[in-house]
Amino acid sequence: MRCLSKKKTNLQENNSKNKNDKKKKGWNITIYLTLRLLVIISMLNQGYNGNWNNVFLCILTLILFTLPSLVSKKFHIELPTGLEISTYLFIFASEILGEIQNFYGIFTYWDTMLHTLNGFLCGAIGFSLVDILNNNENLHIHLTPVFVAMTSICFSMTIGIFWEFIEYAADTYLGKDMQKDRIVQKIQSVKINPEGKNEVVSIEDINKTIIYYHQMEDTIIIEEGYLEIGLIDTMKDLFVNFIGAFVFSLIGYFYIKNREGYHFAEKFIPRLKR
Repeated sequence: MRCLSKKKTNLQENNSKNKNDKKKKGWNITIYLTLRLLVIISMLNQGYNGNWNNVFLCILTLILFTLPSLVSKKFHIELPTGLEISTYLFIFASEILGEIQNFYGIFTYWDTMLHTLNGFLCGAIGFSLVDILNNNENLHIHLTPVFVAMTSICFSMTIGIFWEFIEYAADTYLGKDMQKDRIVQKIQSVKINPEGKNEVVSIEDINKTIIYYHQMEDTIIIEEGYLEIGLIDTMKDLFVNFIGAFVFSLIGYFYIKNREGYHFAEKFIPRLKR
């Protein structure tokens, strides 16, 4: 009788788990199809208005949407619901809302939010890569929770740095402005030392900058300061990427220490398919 009761309990638990899995997959599909529909509508609208650069961004977004499923099938990785949905929303928020709808310009902290989220998600991916090896019975690897957490941060920061390389290349060779400029009221540099010495000269309270170009025939006036060309934006992006990575590394650290107590972390940690 006890054996039958135990089997019945296990069957009920499996049925409940299968229902939850189907419900999660249903959410994934619903969000995925909704976002794809919004991208297609945006692409048609941009094409109608002749904005072909934005049409290309929409096509790129549709391609990026396929990456999670391709990675999952190619490498036999099970992507958890939280990570998969967050990835779709991240792509949509950066390409469609950020670039096409100009959320980067409308909302001051839109870019900051996305870079922080990127650090968090890449931290989860980096953590999973090491944790999978750590739990592989065929490999004699037993890394400490601190080491796994540090690797998570390093992986996320590496992705963040490569992205800054892409932004720099796009600005330099494609004439883009991905590394957003800022108006500053103070600069310091050895280049403006009147005696040519290797000593920093600081200029404060800059009110206006006048740029002469086309052999001094044309001018552009920058009110309220001096145009800083992307360094602050780059460093800010890397800093918030680190914050996102650090937050997940802490979660991952305590997850290794107590997997039952911090099981919510599994919503963002990919696993090998069994």
